[in-house]
Amino acid sequence: MATAPLATQDLLELGYLDVDIDPRIDLFEEIEKLKKEKNAIILAHYFQDPDLQDIADYVGDSLYLLQQAAQTQADVIAFAGIRSLAEAVKILTPNKKILLPDLKAGCSLADSCPASTFRKFKEKYPDHIVLSHLNCTAELKTLTDICCTSANAAHIIAQIPSDQPIIFVPDIHMGKYLQQKTKRQMVLWNGSCQVHETFSYQQIVKLRKRHPQALLIAHPMCTPQILDYADFIGAISELLHFTANSEAQTFLVAAEAGIIHQMRKQSPLKTFIPAPPNNTCACNECPHMKRNTLEKLYVCMKYELPEIVLPEWIIEQGRRCIDRMLDLSSPEKPFTDSSSL
Repeated sequence: MATAPLATQDLLELGYLDVDIDPRIDLFEEIEKLKKEKNAIILAHYFQDPDLQDIADYVGDSLYLLQQAAQTQADVIAFAGIRSLAEAVKILTPNKKILLPDLKAGCSLADSCPASTFRKFKEKYPDHIVLSHLNCTAELKTLTDICCTSANAAHIIAQIPSDQPIIFVPDIHMGKYLQQKTKRQMVLWNGSCQVHETFSYQQIVKLRKRHPQALLIAHPMCTPQILDYADFIGAISELLHFTANSEAQTFLVAAEAGIIHQMRKQSPLKTFIPAPPNNTCACNECPHMKRNTLEKLYVCMKYELPEIVLPEWIIEQGRRCIDRMLDLSSPEKPFTDSSSL
């Protein structure tokens, strides 16, 4: 096997360590050994490949994974997900080593709201607080008052005084959905997630005619046309809970297809059909999430590279919005006023 120093240039160019792996080894077994050896845990997002979900110590949405990172006694956290979420974990746990199998596991939603551009936008609304989805860049978090996720955004908005104006970033579709759900007007940034935006309404309608008993469930980052047609709208954890408890037996899933692995594990006798996107693929997968693989996870844990490294000022200034999100997600710590932000 090639040594890590020889692979450094590959890391810079490819985003991961490009080293040879003996095809005879059991990667699951070797990763378990590395976890014990390094006092490490693996966090995996619902949108990861099934192998990564199955090897992980904790599998969940972004809020759940962040909560687990805050509580763990591990020295090393291998994060199987996108870079913006791995950076959020680093901001929250700066003394831990945070590994990401592929540094190029980015996010179209985060890319849609560059901090430099948003800074100028924010200046137009000096009395507004900024509520940003956790899937934003580390630098944007330094311009954010409160972070949120799809699972807790409505709950957090409900705690913000009605006379406090809000800027919501980056996803405009989720922002419009939240305005309708909370009856709260907000200034919206025109960003979007490429995965949820490209579901095809026309193809979904055709697919539903073939499965008339199926329920269409959708993530709030989908376009309004899809959401208006859906039987149930919810964050990933809510979609999972809904399918597990619904009497329906067939579901069309307008969300990143990785969640279907967990849905099938929870409800093995039910049928889950990925909603088609507006392209030639049969389902809609996040190309960034799927950059992480079991092989890359093994290599990154073995050599402890790639590692998430952030400037001190970003960790210091970006921490507050994450702390506020975690506080407001707990009923024991309600919002007080904007001066506390």
